[in-house]
Amino acid sequence: MVNYWLMKSEPHVYPWKQLVSDGSTHWDGVRNYQARNIMRDDMLLGDMVLFYHSNCKPPHIAGIAKVCKEAYPDHTAQDPGSKYYDSKASADNPRWVMVDIEPVSAITSVDLPELRSNGDLEGMPLLKKGQRLSVQPVKKAHFEIICKMGGLPGIPE
Repeated sequence: MVNYWLMKSEPHVYPWKQLVSDGSTHWDGVRNYQARNIMRDDMLLGDMVLFYHSNCKPPHIAGIAKVCKEAYPDHTAQDPGSKYYDSKASADNPRWVMVDIEPVSAITSVDLPELRSNGDLEGMPLLKKGQRLSVQPVKKAHFEIICKMGGLPGIPE
């Protein structure tokens, strides 16, 4: 059974176009326990992802990706030269994990105001006030609506 997620990236840090160019990437640097637990405990190979550009005007969904490697230790947590370094992380207790994702389909950008104005997306975590989680669940019905808003006939295979 496929699960559906939204993952946020700032376009100046890692944009959708870079994922397309790279073909896949590891999703490192997540330092929120709830987001870590989602990646570690819930994300599975083949799960679908809305790739969301945050901290830009306007924030928007830029593409559809999928999980191509399940959770494994985030090496940046143990690298003192990394901005994601965590002095409490070790080989025996890595503390933080990452997953790999790969692009599936480009979409026509769907921005946050468009998402907010679609009543069929009511209850979507992204649209709740104060929701800042960088990795969050998405209901299949919401995922499909967003794919259609982005010009796709439905959820890509």
